[in-house]
Amino acid sequence: MWPALISKAKQGGIDVIQTYVFWNVHEPVQGQYNFQGRYDLVKFIKEVRDQGLYVSLRIGPFIESEWKYGGFPFWLREIPGIVFRSDNEPFKYHMQKFMTMIVDMMKSEGLYASQGGPIILSQVENEYQMVEPAFHEKGPPYVSWAASMAVGLQTGVPWMMCKQQDAPDPVINTCNGMKCGETFPGPNSPNKPALWTENWTSMYQVYGEEPYKRTAEDIAFNVALFIAAKNGSFVNYYMYHGGTNFGRSASSYVISSYYDDAPLDEYGLIRQPKWGHLKELHSVIKESSDTLLFGAYSSSQLGQLQEAHVFETEKGNCVAFLVNKDQHVDATVQFRDVTYDLPRTSISILSGCKNASFNTANVRSQYGLRAAKTVQELDNADAWGAFMDGIPNIDQVPRKENGLSEQFATTKDETDYLWYTVSHNHNSSDDQQHVLRVTSKSHVIHAFVNDVFAGSVHGSHKQQEATILEAPISLKQGQNTISILSAMVGSPDGGAYLERRAAGLRSVKVFNSANQSVDLSDDQWGYQVGLTGEQAKIYTEEGSTKKDWQTIESSLNQPLVWYKTTFDNPSGSNPVALNLSSMGKGEAWINGESIGRYWVSFKDPNGQPSQSLYHIPRAFMKPSNNLLVLLEEMGGNPKKITVNTVSVNLVCSKVSQSNSSYISSRKGHQKFHIRCHEGRSISGIEFASYGSPTGDCESYSLGSCHSSASKSAIEEVCIGKRRCTVPLSAGRFGGDPCPGTSKSLIVVANCS
Repeated sequence: MWPALISKAKQGGIDVIQTYVFWNVHEPVQGQYNFQGRYDLVKFIKEVRDQGLYVSLRIGPFIESEWKYGGFPFWLREIPGIVFRSDNEPFKYHMQKFMTMIVDMMKSEGLYASQGGPIILSQVENEYQMVEPAFHEKGPPYVSWAASMAVGLQTGVPWMMCKQQDAPDPVINTCNGMKCGETFPGPNSPNKPALWTENWTSMYQVYGEEPYKRTAEDIAFNVALFIAAKNGSFVNYYMYHGGTNFGRSASSYVISSYYDDAPLDEYGLIRQPKWGHLKELHSVIKESSDTLLFGAYSSSQLGQLQEAHVFETEKGNCVAFLVNKDQHVDATVQFRDVTYDLPRTSISILSGCKNASFNTANVRSQYGLRAAKTVQELDNADAWGAFMDGIPNIDQVPRKENGLSEQFATTKDETDYLWYTVSHNHNSSDDQQHVLRVTSKSHVIHAFVNDVFAGSVHGSHKQQEATILEAPISLKQGQNTISILSAMVGSPDGGAYLERRAAGLRSVKVFNSANQSVDLSDDQWGYQVGLTGEQAKIYTEEGSTKKDWQTIESSLNQPLVWYKTTFDNPSGSNPVALNLSSMGKGEAWINGESIGRYWVSFKDPNGQPSQSLYHIPRAFMKPSNNLLVLLEEMGGNPKKITVNTVSVNLVCSKVSQSNSSYISSRKGHQKFHIRCHEGRSISGIEFASYGSPTGDCESYSLGSCHSSASKSAIEEVCIGKRRCTVPLSAGRFGGDPCPGTSKSLIVVANCS
């Protein structure tokens, strides 16, 4: 997918591709390195170079990024005496060793700009100032050491530290956030440029919460303000393409889809109008790049919440940014004896300090609506197999010890799951109900007593301090087996003392009806790391043959069940996704490749799953007979799973005679443009109105003035074409439906 994604970014006016370097991907086992396949960092950078773009390489090696352990490999936390991200010799040794290896790798391939390569910036550390106070006297020396160490690697290009206002010279302090044009204090030295390393195009999403949507207008406003008010020379979109958190790579409670609302969505499809609006901004900025770099800067107030930022060279080249910061009221301002209308919260960019070539609030790009189309229903029960994972007891597990073990140290992060099992002697003759109370630092707990399900509970991203299960249980006279499955939905990705974070059970007590309790926490417990199916790699072609699969009818909606079936690769080139709305919680594999965790049973405040569609890269699939394996942890119905293709099937564009910013003109004829994504053509017109349609592409309806020929006129020109252009003239629409008034045109088209 890399070449197409990079190409679409370039088409969107992007000059630089920025990437983290993921230590735990490249050195998952100490001393054993992985730079193969989709982890081939050199190949990725060369692909960027070959498309004529630059690279910003954020080595870190701490990256956070909603990625497990913030990018640190798990083995690092087991180094004796280590304290992450502090003036600590074991940590500094391993950090320097990894960074040196990456820099030497880049040098050996000639990839730094100083060697004629594409890498123009590198980053050391990541938002350290946010946690630095927690390290007390060990924080500032670490910052100085990290900067000195990085500069000493002699890359020949600048180093930066994001959100580190006191970054030591010559390392550049940079801004992260949504409003760096307002919040960034600026470079801490006149010799440093103003860089924005993370302009958040939306936000990451977690299970149980709704997605955060950020408008194209808001992003454009803040980019323009940063360039104008902070003399900004570099803006990186985080993310321009986020993609998918495959496998177990996501951090705590983070969904598999990452920054889907970015200009290139999870599947790599262009998201309009965000992509197009920013493309236009980039073009306008680049037209004045010399003036912005070398012109004299001045600013002035045009009103209480209005201001002008001007860059002008001695040769008379000039560009102005007219800013209206009023969030509620449009403004009319005077600038150099000319009147300009500024919509609320907007910036007009004036080429030559005269002509308004772009306004951040006026979106000229068409809109697009993405949809998933069901192409295969996996509803044949006979095509499915089921394997019930076992519930262990203390006599069956390989490891026993007194007390409750910490989960991360026990599993080594090889699995989300750890079984705790204990034998409890109940010597009372009463058969009254008891209550099992489990306190944990787990994300999810499932409890079983004598192989009977007792109850489950889960935490959330907002509440991670403790997860507590209280479940009524029945105990028999004599020995009772209590088995508790502790599950994590990702590991932490940030904060101070990351190496000290704990998971798993903290206490287990049994209460009787008189509220008297027996504390089992210090008893002898048995442990099983992972599930039986995981140990057998049941999700692979080879592993799936090692278990006896049963018919699925008796396992539907049961916990801890593995399901398998096969399906064919859908025809065409559209992205592919599984709709798992009928399932509960677990993980899915295609031909042995994990496409990530799923958790559709954890609903958002509106009662909807945070994610129901799960991306399957076509590179993971064969033409036919693709093996699909799911681990269903809570209970679901696999017969309702569907295979879907994803595409932008609806596009919309609006033009208006009253606002020339919405139209293009040639020889005086204003024109309307609309087009489908590559490989698709206009198959139908869902809505068309020439006259005074109300609303915009997100919400539209007929107005008081409407030409009845609107739809047929558009159909005549556009049907069957990928793109079409229509003059905005009364003659095209059979005459003027309302003479003497300014006309608009809204068209909504189907693409197939």
